[in-house]
Amino acid sequence: MPLGLIALAVGAFGIGLTEFVIMGLLPEVATDFAVSESAAGWLISGYALSVVVGALGLTAATTRLPRKPVLLGLIVLFILGNALTALAPDYGIAMIGRVIAALCHGAFFGIGAVVAAGLVAPEKKAGAIALMFTGLTAANVFGVPFGTFLGQQFGWRSTFWVIAGIGILAFIGILTLVPKLPRPDAAVRLRHELRAFRSGQVWVSLVVTVLAYGGMFGGFTYIAYTLTEVSGFDSGAVPWLLVLFGIGLVIGNAVGGRLADRSIDGTLLVAVSVLFIVLVAFAALATSGIATIVALFLMGGFGFATVPALQSRTMVYAGSAPTLASGANIGAFNVGNALGAWAGGIGIAAGLGYTSPLWIGAGITAAAIVVLGAAVVRLRRSTTEASDPLAVAAAQPVHR
Repeated sequence: MPLGLIALAVGAFGIGLTEFVIMGLLPEVATDFAVSESAAGWLISGYALSVVVGALGLTAATTRLPRKPVLLGLIVLFILGNALTALAPDYGIAMIGRVIAALCHGAFFGIGAVVAAGLVAPEKKAGAIALMFTGLTAANVFGVPFGTFLGQQFGWRSTFWVIAGIGILAFIGILTLVPKLPRPDAAVRLRHELRAFRSGQVWVSLVVTVLAYGGMFGGFTYIAYTLTEVSGFDSGAVPWLLVLFGIGLVIGNAVGGRLADRSIDGTLLVAVSVLFIVLVAFAALATSGIATIVALFLMGGFGFATVPALQSRTMVYAGSAPTLASGANIGAFNVGNALGAWAGGIGIAAGLGYTSPLWIGAGITAAAIVVLGAAVVRLRRSTTEASDPLAVAAAQPVHR
């Protein structure tokens, strides 16, 4: 295993912690800034939308620059944003800090996914991407519960100071472990990268990413309220319940990466379909503690089983111009994040209760199944599929 993948996973860990830890701290943040639950939720949605800007803008702006210095610069931006969040005297400054940290997110994962795929043999690319994303899943298993506990004990700001420190470690890791990478070929320009978006299947991948991820986060964004107000758990149990979700993420990410190397669309169809079933069951049985525990694990597992396949699908159909498309798909993940948080907040604000985000998330996930299913049917019916190596790579198993 290339050591560079470990360094990328460390960076992913810090960034994942920034994105997810605030979900377990929303009650504390809302109380500190004297804002409503839905307003506090905008610290999640605002972050997610800013990721989209960074994923497209910064990735496009750095297309021709050496990738290692770009990754290091993005980590510096990440550190500054989290430090500002920790120092924020009010809600507005906290939002600015979140936005600054978010700008590095999409570009880091987009460029990092391309770098990770380039460090291994072609038939192991999805697995390499999954390994980098292991840092993101580890942030949920270890980082989010610890960060939530830390924030509850010493104030939510302490969590963001720790995250800034992790950013420093990530900087050192990338500096020392990621090999010196050649400057992208001079022919690789923004116009070349934009060619990827001529593919209808790239757009299908982006839409499915928004809907599948949005469905999961529609249910997960306000999970602290669901656990305490519906399932009846004490607030002190929330960090440890999130461990179950995180374990599901790790297992789902690893298994999803292996399966995606064999059949991308098959993996996606199964994972998204089961995720829909899990969200419906969770919403219906949320008053049961045992059902909640099982549903949290399965929601994380099947939700993140889609991630390596979604990222790989986008890069496959992008062909020789994967960098900007890869960044765009990271942005799509966060559009889904924002969509889920926004839609779930509407349900709560409308007085539909703390299970409404789960029902809304299930509806969004159902839309992902429809879009993906239609795309797969179209691919299989296409008379030109046999001559399209990209379609074959995405829709057919890889025999080893």
